[in-house]
Amino acid sequence: MNDILITGLRARAVNVPLEYPVKTAVGVVATSPLVLIDIETNSDVVGRAYVFTYTPLALKPTQLMLEELATIIKGEALAPYKIDQLFQSKFRLIGNTGLVKIAAAGIDMALWDAKAKAANVPLVELLGGVAKPLPAYDSHSMDGVVLATQRAKRAAAEGYAAIKTKIGYQTVEEDVKVIRSIRNAVGDDIQIMVDYNQSQTVPEAIRRGRILEPEGVAWIEEPTVQYDYKGHARIRDELNTPIQMGENWFGPEEMSLALSVGACDLAMVDLMKIGGVTGWLRASALADQARLPLSSHIFQEFSAHVLAVTPTCHWLERMDMAGPVLEPTLKFKDGKVHFGDVAGAGIIWREEAVERFRV
Repeated sequence: MNDILITGLRARAVNVPLEYPVKTAVGVVATSPLVLIDIETNSDVVGRAYVFTYTPLALKPTQLMLEELATIIKGEALAPYKIDQLFQSKFRLIGNTGLVKIAAAGIDMALWDAKAKAANVPLVELLGGVAKPLPAYDSHSMDGVVLATQRAKRAAAEGYAAIKTKIGYQTVEEDVKVIRSIRNAVGDDIQIMVDYNQSQTVPEAIRRGRILEPEGVAWIEEPTVQYDYKGHARIRDELNTPIQMGENWFGPEEMSLALSVGACDLAMVDLMKIGGVTGWLRASALADQARLPLSSHIFQEFSAHVLAVTPTCHWLERMDMAGPVLEPTLKFKDGKVHFGDVAGAGIIWREEAVERFRV
């Protein structure tokens, strides 16, 4: 495997439809803008991954960044840690964050996919774990009472033991109304998580959190702006409901800062922002040291593999952002995600759909 070299990289921008627009208290993600990555090697191995740019405005800049990074890694060995160190060195002066971090993380994921394919094993096995069913929750949007209840009923019928809904309505009474409607629809045995998407001030988050406590939600996610770690710590001190955050940590360094001030009871890491598989493994070590339950944020295909080797594995978020352009290699059944038996991370493009949604 040491003689496998990187020969090129292909990046394609697509904008794919979503079954439900992702509505939040701070905006709407109407479609899923993705950049698809293929890393080519001097063997028959091609590593694949994708990144999610949140807005179509960032599609082309991200694609161009990936194409520029391709010139740095061409001729390098298929060695994710070595490439990670190369990027850390190259971007230390301008800052390894934002689109640079996103593009580098996409490359890291594709490298790990290629490495597992070269060994002809699923990624989880290359990482030293075993494929096993993992608990998954169905992740919903800020849907309003009617749609939130309909989606919750469907998730319960499909066997999910937990559901997340986004809140942050104009009044906390509306937040409560949605939660209670979901609870009445699914019963007491299904956990309900809520996500404020950074929409509240610290005092308002505390006020609303106290009102929500009798509703028995499993966690309150990102109640205030994500970079206000001390603000999250204040909210955590005032409430009994666990505080969840982490999807916007750019790298394990930011995670470490948040944990140092006691910002959260639970952690949720985004593979793309934390630094790919390599970044996740470092974040997993931090969570293990703090005995902090660690969940995933989107990227369900790769997330299943890394969660399976995470000592404090908590929940996989089921939110299918790339389904229209991917062959399904994961199965969701009885509230769990089940692995397929393909090598790598299971990223297989539906080329006809890729061309249809190409930007």
